[in-house]
Amino acid sequence: MEVKVVLCNCKGLCPSYKDTDMNTLLFEVDSEMDVKYTVLNAQLCGQGGNEVLRDVLKSSNDGDTYVIVGACAPEAQNKLFKRLLRETGFDESRFIPVDIRNTNNEGVIERLRQTVEQLVAT
Repeated sequence: MEVKVVLCNCKGLCPSYKDTDMNTLLFEVDSEMDVKYTVLNAQLCGQGGNEVLRDVLKSSNDGDTYVIVGACAPEAQNKLFKRLLRETGFDESRFIPVDIRNTNNEGVIERLRQTVEQLVAT
């Protein structure tokens, strides 16, 4: 099993990310977690962000890779990225949206770690 992490910071304008240092978060995720890689995009729901996520989904469509997206509410992510999942044929059960708002780096790491632990346990 491989895990790839894709993070969004809502253009750096959303107040719910005010306590998160995105400049150091990528390094922390890569250093503290067993993930294939971590990437950050300023606006995953925008055109460029959709292209980044499309590339990640296409390159991960092997039946063994989970893509964890740390961004806004999971319900919103499921709606925003449904078309991309359908277009790429990526297994929706391997697309894991995680809400990383309203916390700091430590909180984001903990939410991601818990998510990975749940995947390993199943």
